Amino acid sequence: MDDFEKGCRKSLGIQKFITIIILVHACLSGGPSDVMAVKKTVARPDHSILLLPVGEVDNEVMELLRNRLTETFRCDVHIQDNLIIPPDAYNPQRRQYRSSRILDNLHKIFVPSRQEKYLAVTDVDLFVPQLNFVFGEAELGGHFAIISLTRLRQSFYQLQEDRALFLERTVKEAVHELGHTFGLRHCPEKECVMHFSNSLIDTDRKKADFCSRCRQLLEIAIGLE
Repeated sequence: MDDFEKGCRKSLGIQKFITIIILVHACLSGGPSDVMAVKKTVARPDHSILLLPVGEVDNEVMELLRNRLTETFRCDVHIQDNLIIPPDAYNPQRRQYRSSRILDNLHKIFVPSRQEKYLAVTDVDLFVPQLNFVFGEAELGGHFAIISLTRLRQSFYQLQEDRALFLERTVKEAVHELGHTFGLRHCPEKECVMHFSNSLIDTDRKKADFCSRCRQLLEIAIGLE
């Protein structure tokens, strides 16, 4: 390794150094289209996602979410320490927890940077005043979102448990709520993950990924276009 290469590694870091070498090679061996293809391959958004288990949450669920959200949003995803469910979120008449109260509590704990998104994951039943329950809630174009695992299990409806189905539902709800934090609204496409789930029938029908239109909007929002 000559002095120039050592200097590049020191000033730019290994990852940036490799990126530059790839781009230079593309310029020498191909045209502008080759360079653009390489840029899209190495591009990575500056944002990150932090997963917040609120109360007792299955570790397997958290690890699954970290892996799947990394793939879907193409960014770094980190699992944080468990948080206590705020006592004032509980409504004894409904025997449920108000999701907005939990989100309000997160604002008191975290001061997010512009690039950070937070997804709280809890295993208690959530509600908002206008509805009987919610699978989750998110701040449209904001930083915080939350999902509940409780009603995603077959056993909640006195049906035989299906672990694979439960985990896939969890991923869909997580992607959906995080999509809202990036400014995405509900989508009319029934198979798009941003389609509104009025029940688990809607959740099971849709995919865990975005339709082409929502994917394009997401990539614009996170800086991949």
